[in-house]
Amino acid sequence: MSQEFDVVVIGGGPGGYIAAIRAAQLGKSVACIEKWKNPQGEMKLGGTCLNVGCIPSKALLASSEEYEKVQHHLADHGINVSGVALDLAKLQARKDGIVSKMTKGIEFLFRKNKITWLKGQGGFVSKSDAGYQIQVSGEGEAQTVTGRSVIIATGSKARHLPNLPVDNRIVSDNEGALAFDSVPQKLAVIGAGVIGLELGSVWRRLGADVTVLEALPTFLGAVDTSVAKEAQKQLTKQGLKIHVGAKIGEVSASDAGVSIQYTDKDGQAQTLQADRLIVSVGRVPNTDGLGLENIGLAPNERGFIDVDASCRTTLPNLYAIGDVVRGPMLAHKAEDEGVLVAEIIDGQKPHIDYNCIPWVIYTSPEIAWVGQTEQQLKEAGRETKAGQFPFMANGRALGIGSSDGFVKVIADAKTDEILGVHIVGPNASDLIAEAVVAMEFKAASEDIGRICHPHPSLSEVMREAALAVDKRALNM
Repeated sequence: MSQEFDVVVIGGGPGGYIAAIRAAQLGKSVACIEKWKNPQGEMKLGGTCLNVGCIPSKALLASSEEYEKVQHHLADHGINVSGVALDLAKLQARKDGIVSKMTKGIEFLFRKNKITWLKGQGGFVSKSDAGYQIQVSGEGEAQTVTGRSVIIATGSKARHLPNLPVDNRIVSDNEGALAFDSVPQKLAVIGAGVIGLELGSVWRRLGADVTVLEALPTFLGAVDTSVAKEAQKQLTKQGLKIHVGAKIGEVSASDAGVSIQYTDKDGQAQTLQADRLIVSVGRVPNTDGLGLENIGLAPNERGFIDVDASCRTTLPNLYAIGDVVRGPMLAHKAEDEGVLVAEIIDGQKPHIDYNCIPWVIYTSPEIAWVGQTEQQLKEAGRETKAGQFPFMANGRALGIGSSDGFVKVIADAKTDEILGVHIVGPNASDLIAEAVVAMEFKAASEDIGRICHPHPSLSEVMREAALAVDKRALNM
């Protein structure tokens, strides 16, 4: 007879492990199925985000920022440094150490909350009155477990280009691009999205000549236009070569490097030669191999599992969260959905406002936003007013030597309710949290403007932008 659990979670990434922890906190018997193996063949929790995504990329971004700071910015502080040398192996080891610490932390949390980690690939076998039968295979003898409620949290994988094999050596996706053993002299990146810009920034700072090719006609089309324009200006100034409207043709790779044929925005044929190529053209949901057909469920035409606002599938007591369902492919979105579903299973009535989920791009300057852009609101016919304030007028930003960019607050013209906040500048990933809180509580721009902010701090720029909505910024 198979083991039975109140909740079985398939996938141990940010959505899955958080769902498992919350369900266990609520007194449920919980199992989490995870098959991830690191390059050493060790089974690890944390999914793509912790192992080859959010965490290692931020570690590399931080290290590369320090390297660039020593080379180009410390002299501004009167600190002269010579003989700077890059130890890439040590830099990579630091990143791997952070990943290991985080994944071991999740294992500790599983033990603390009495969650059973089932190591291997999970696939549905059948469903019955007792729940869903799931086979776990890949580590030792296959076993079948039953979950009275099941949460699918299998995440996503990098989309690859047709007829271009990814070897994660010459041609890499996000996984290979985090583990280069040397700094390429010339690096090409296809895709100017979050991953392409972040990893392109890492290797540019470490010495690579980086060219980014983007198929769309505009840079960061989903971002507020004014923020995208400023971000492109700053990234170009730093040395990233960004080409929008590039239609990719034949791409050929060999041990000697890669050759990319493309047509530029003016319709001219171009060839880009590089030592290495990062392919960053989006992600696709991991729904294959789940045995969904055995329980009468099928992904939609785009490969996602259809769910309602509460992440329920069309089958009873079966939920799906994170990158396998609609909405942004963001770790914190998956985490919130994991908590939501665990609490629904417990009989609670939680809610997620998807308009209040923040986005961040960890370039330098950072880019962060929540809510709607000015162009979206204009298309919707919404009457708005906006305020903008630059970091260059902020004492703290000047003191730390990061004064590029601005904060922009958009509010309803009549009610003053905040509809969107957009930041390009230092610590944008932290500053955006204030805007998220404000929007969750339906705050007006005046509310932020009347709250005392510490001086000197970067947060004052948020307050000044909110005051600027009604043309009453104090320091401009």
